[in-house]
Amino acid sequence: MSDATRTAPPLSETDVIRAPELMGDGIAHAFFTRRGGVSGGLYAELNVGSGSSDAPADVAQNRARAAATLGLEASRLATPWQVHSAEAVLVDRPFEGDRPRVDGIVTATPGLAIGVVTADCGPLLFADPDNRVIGAAHAGWRGALGGVIAATIATMETAGAKRSSIKAVLGPAITQKNYEVGLDMMDAFLNGDPSRERFFEPGKSSDKRQFDLPGFIVCVLEEAGVAGRFVGRCTYGEPESFFSFRRTTHRGEPDYGRQLAAIALRD
Repeated sequence: MSDATRTAPPLSETDVIRAPELMGDGIAHAFFTRRGGVSGGLYAELNVGSGSSDAPADVAQNRARAAATLGLEASRLATPWQVHSAEAVLVDRPFEGDRPRVDGIVTATPGLAIGVVTADCGPLLFADPDNRVIGAAHAGWRGALGGVIAATIATMETAGAKRSSIKAVLGPAITQKNYEVGLDMMDAFLNGDPSRERFFEPGKSSDKRQFDLPGFIVCVLEEAGVAGRFVGRCTYGEPESFFSFRRTTHRGEPDYGRQLAAIALRD
């Protein structure tokens, strides 16, 4: 780790989003925006996506600034290799070598930040402050439908959490008015549960629909017996604050940044 990364400054409170449900003496968390980092161009400013083509040194500095905002060094931040899966992993130390290819991550280890990166998909942070277990999940439509939320909650329970004590908050994600999908995607949702049609509204043409990803995620949480809510911020609709894969695609840009959602138990 370079000295510059080790001594990275924390971000301003205006550059992060906090959820009251996750705030307390024993927990540090943040839904980070794209503001407050060192990257330039398409990646301005706080791109934390190591899978992007941004300068690795800039990504490392951005991740260090995010970790510092949680009161930790960059080496204490663990994010998985996300693959739109329905799997979660329990961790007790930072990753060494290859990261696990999962979309949920859980820990009961103080001083270790866990998180996920997103650019339209739903970043979920979980906390059971009574039993000192936390989690994070990357919930795109495939993962949310496939079971990543249930997998993350179940993994938290194996670490000692109680479902009735878990609180969950969904950070910035693409919202319904900006999320056009095809009928084949809607059919995948309706297969076995026609009631899910309520998460789709008519699109601009007969073969398109507008999908409510945040609404669906919150519903899945409620059905799992976990209290949850959405912060109400749209990644696509706020280009000055968030990276968005779909917005980048519509603009014909060659790449895009990612923002971080992370949580840690304080020592």
